[in-house]
Amino acid sequence: MLNHTKIFENISQKWDNDIIPQLCEYIKIPNKSPMFDTNWEKNGYMDQAMDLIVKWCEKQAIKNMKLEVVRLPHRTPLLFIDIPGQIDESILLYGHMDKQPEMTGWQEGKGPWIPVMEGDKLYGRGGADDGYAVFSSLTAIAELQKQNIPHARCVVIIEGCEESGSFDLPFYLDHLKERIGIPSLVICLDTGCGNYEQLWSTTSLRGLIGGTLTIEVLTEGIHSGIGSGVVPSTQIILRQLLDRIENSETGEIFHPAFKVDIPESRLAEIKHTIAQIGERLFLDYPWAAKTHSVSKDPVELLLNRTWRAQLSITGAEGFPSIENAGNVTLPKIAVKLSMRIPPSLNGDTAQKTLEKILLENPPFDAKISFKSDEAGFGWNAPELSDWLAAANEKASQCFFNKPAAYIGEGGSIPFIAKLQVMFPKTQFINTGVLGPKSNAHGPNEFLHIPMVKRLTACITSIIADHYAHFAG
Repeated sequence: MLNHTKIFENISQKWDNDIIPQLCEYIKIPNKSPMFDTNWEKNGYMDQAMDLIVKWCEKQAIKNMKLEVVRLPHRTPLLFIDIPGQIDESILLYGHMDKQPEMTGWQEGKGPWIPVMEGDKLYGRGGADDGYAVFSSLTAIAELQKQNIPHARCVVIIEGCEESGSFDLPFYLDHLKERIGIPSLVICLDTGCGNYEQLWSTTSLRGLIGGTLTIEVLTEGIHSGIGSGVVPSTQIILRQLLDRIENSETGEIFHPAFKVDIPESRLAEIKHTIAQIGERLFLDYPWAAKTHSVSKDPVELLLNRTWRAQLSITGAEGFPSIENAGNVTLPKIAVKLSMRIPPSLNGDTAQKTLEKILLENPPFDAKISFKSDEAGFGWNAPELSDWLAAANEKASQCFFNKPAAYIGEGGSIPFIAKLQVMFPKTQFINTGVLGPKSNAHGPNEFLHIPMVKRLTACITSIIADHYAHFAG
C-alpha cells in the first residue's frame, strides 16, 4: 500500500531541494525548437540542455536504469530511458525539452531565459512546457522504488522537436520501435489543466495546419499617391482570401471542409466541465481594457477552443515598422497562417483543401503562393478503461482532495496521434501543469510549483495502480 502522505512529503522536498535549481539552469538555455532556430546544431543549445538533463538523470537512485541519448543524422537528439519492472507490461512516459521562441511582453525583471521564483511560481521559458516532464517522471518512479512498491517496465522518451510539430519523432519511433515495445499505458506530461486544484486528463487535441501565404502585386513599391486607387492593395487581397474561410465578424470558420460532427460524449463532457468551473476557465485571460470573449456562453467558448477550427495570423513580413512607414503602395506581403482543426479531421486532407481555397481564382489575378507546413493530426481519446478511471480518481482524491477532471485541449501534440496509430489498444493519460495564466508560448510563462508536486505524486499513484491491475 502506498503511504500517500510520505510520498508527497518526499516529492515536495525533492522539488524544493533538487529539481527547482536544475530547472532554473535549464530555463537559462535558449534551446529553441528547430523551426525557430535553423542553426540549432551549430549553436549547440539543444546539446547543452540535453547534457544538463542527462547529468541529473544519471544521479537518480533508480535500479538498473539504462539511459541513452539517441542521435539520428541532422535530427534533434532524443533521450531514451529504459527502467525494468516486475511484470512484462510497460508504460511509456513522454515529454519534450525544446522551447518556443522568446516572445515580447515579459514583465519587468522577467524574461524567457531568466528564471525567477515569485511566490509559488517559477517563471521562464520551458519550465512548464515541458522541461519539468523528465524530472517528474523519474522522481515518481524513484519514489515507488524507495517505498518498495512494484511497477511495470517504464520507458521515458524526451524529444527535442515537439514545438516544431515533432517532424523528427516518426524517424525515432521507427528506429526505436523494437526497444519501445507495445505499452499498455502512455503518460504524456505536455498538456494543460483547467485549474490547479485537481488532476486533469486531456480527452482530445486539435490538429494543426497552415503555412506562409504570399501576395505580390508589384515588382517594387511605388508612391501611394500614384498607386492607391489603381493597384489592388495587398491588404484587400488578403482580406478577400481569408473571407473564403472565416467570418470576419465572429471568427467562425464556416467552410464545411473544416467542420466535423462533435461526439455526444464530448459535448456532455464539456457541459460537465463548465458546470464545475464555469467562467473561471476564461476570466484569467490577460484581456486588454474592456475586451471580452467572442461569446458569453462558456460552453460555446470551450467548444470553440477544443472541437472547432480557428484561424490565426501568427507572423507577417513586408510591412515596414511604423517609424519607417513611408507613403508607399506595398508590393508584396507574406503572412503566417495557423489553423487549429477539429480532433477528428484528417490533417493532410485539410491542409490540401486550405491550399486549394487560397490559391484558386486569385483576386485581381495577383501573384499568390502558399508554402504549406507539415500537417499535425488531432486526437480523440479512446474510451477510458475502468481501472484507469478509478486510478485517476484515487490519485486526485489522495493528493488534491478533489475528484479527477477531464477536458479537451485546443493545442496539438503530434506525438499522441502518431502513438494512437501505432498502439490502437493502448490507454492514454495526457496531463500537465499549463493552467490559468501559465501562458505557454507567450510572455511570463510559469510553472505552478504546488501543482507540479501534486501531479508528480499522482503519477506515482497511477503507475502503482497500473501494476496492481495487470499483475492481478
